[in-house]
Amino acid sequence: MLPHGYEQPAAILLLLGGVLACFAGHRLFRIVLGIYGFIIGAMVASSIVGVNSPTGMLVAAGLGGLLGSVVMVFAWFVGVSLVGAGIGVLLAHLTWTQIASGEPPAMAIIAVAVAGAIGAMFIQKYVIVVGTAFAGAWTILLSASSWMAQAEPGLTRGASDTEVWIFYPTTASGPRWMPIAWVGLGLLGAAVQLSMTRGKKKR
Repeated sequence: MLPHGYEQPAAILLLLGGVLACFAGHRLFRIVLGIYGFIIGAMVASSIVGVNSPTGMLVAAGLGGLLGSVVMVFAWFVGVSLVGAGIGVLLAHLTWTQIASGEPPAMAIIAVAVAGAIGAMFIQKYVIVVGTAFAGAWTILLSASSWMAQAEPGLTRGASDTEVWIFYPTTASGPRWMPIAWVGLGLLGAAVQLSMTRGKKKR
């Protein structure tokens, strides 16, 4: 969270970061990681400070953002592995629900998570392309929602007595069109990134 006066500048930065991630995430991967590390670090650190301390929120957001950037930039391969593990676990659950009831065995989940993490490292380019495209698409939609009349789906205007702008990176509620727009924009971003990498290879 941030003081209400910083809502629009922060939303603009989120929009720029989202566009960069969505359409050039693979080519500028470390820069994108730095941006998202800063956003996550600032979000977590500023939420620890009380709403009655605007200066404290700004200082915490700055320090937390810098720490988040450093961690993300130097541990990017861990993120790729985690994405692969998550995809493996998701596929295992979806497959299990089609052939049996209840939860899949723990050892099977561990095995597919490890396999997914290893597999992601072999196809990390595509994992990075898809991951940054969809993360960037979601960030674009969240930032754009700050200019919408309704305070729905991810950015809540600071209209309360505390005058604090709260950023929610995910939400269960929101307009019905948002998931559709997210998928469409994510696919477009992935297609643009893949076309850029193919063009680079041809040269």
